[in-house]
Amino acid sequence: MKSSPSIAAVSNVLRPSSSFSSSSSSSFISDVFATNTTASDFVHGIVERIPLPPWAVYLLLALGAIVLALAVCCVCVCCCRLRRKKRRQKRPDALVRLQPHGGRTDAEPVQPGAGDVNSGATKQPRGKLLYSLEFNAALAELTVGVKKASSLKAMDLGGTSDPYVKVYILPDKTKTCETKVLKNTLNATFNETFNFQISKPTLVKSTAVLQVFDFDRFSQHDIIGELRLKLGQVDWNHVIEEWRDLHEPANMEEENLGEICFSLRYVPTSSKLTVVILEAKNLKSTDLDGSSDPYVKVQLALDKRKWKKKKTSIKKNTLNPYYNEGFAFKVTLAQIQRVNLVISVWDHDPMTPNDPTGKIFLGCDASGNGLRHWADMLTNPRRPVAQWHTLLSAQQVNAALALKKKIPLARKIPF
Repeated sequence: MKSSPSIAAVSNVLRPSSSFSSSSSSSFISDVFATNTTASDFVHGIVERIPLPPWAVYLLLALGAIVLALAVCCVCVCCCRLRRKKRRQKRPDALVRLQPHGGRTDAEPVQPGAGDVNSGATKQPRGKLLYSLEFNAALAELTVGVKKASSLKAMDLGGTSDPYVKVYILPDKTKTCETKVLKNTLNATFNETFNFQISKPTLVKSTAVLQVFDFDRFSQHDIIGELRLKLGQVDWNHVIEEWRDLHEPANMEEENLGEICFSLRYVPTSSKLTVVILEAKNLKSTDLDGSSDPYVKVQLALDKRKWKKKKTSIKKNTLNPYYNEGFAFKVTLAQIQRVNLVISVWDHDPMTPNDPTGKIFLGCDASGNGLRHWADMLTNPRRPVAQWHTLLSAQQVNAALALKKKIPLARKIPF
């Protein structure tokens, strides 16, 4: 048997010799220094060959490094902008696909059962309205019913509307009626009727107009669509009740008299009614230069008789005056139920009598927006409630309000 090697022998084999280690490390270090020396000599040699001072060469190298860094930064910025632009271009497409279109999604046909053929070329539908007509010849009374509205066009950003219906008879238009406002719906149920006094000869020459609006407290109400019914073509032997598609408004008889914004505030404990006239816009021009000198008259009528009145300052040469003027009236809680507030815009003329360019009234005898604003004031005591109103003609407001004489006749005085 062979004997195993001793521990000393193994350690001698594994232990490197000191001479080899020291010689190897010294040669390696010398090689490195030699390499560094050669590289530095090479760079110095190149610098010496350039016909410029050494400091100028190093300055040029530094400027080149700066320019290179700036170029890299510019490239990175351009790439980032391109990516952002592509992302922005993609986002609207996604929003269009998800946004409801007139109460329907893009996957639904515009007309159920008709398919999507040429849907891009047709106009967006405005919805349908269910109405009724009835004429009582003995009473010379026309009854117009506003029943329901369906699939109305969305006018708000949330994909819905706040619809109400305005009804009047042409060509006289002495009376305008409005339904209640229904919030956040495209399928409204009104079930309201309105009566108009009209004779049979006048009826056959008249047109009933039913306009559907989207209510907005702080801006002009947008019209969704309308129906114009020629009453001379109606068979009055029975009650008419039918659905019809809303059409684009014609606005043939509409005279734009402008709009006015004011706030109302009533404090029951102090019996104080405060009216603040804020501003008006798009008023009718009455001067030859196409302008006007408007002021606003605020009047209270109690029990159908003129009671109290105040007026604002005059704004020169403008159709969009700003007032922000407030007026306070003493009105008890018992009187507030019998008061009507008349707001009228007048054009000041020093040479001729002033004429009203537009009018609106609110109160217990009002309807539509006038009644809604008045009711909001009463249901929110001590809090100012502001709203825009479309001005009507003075003749129309006077006919609807039907004020009595301020002083009663002598034979009616109980003394």
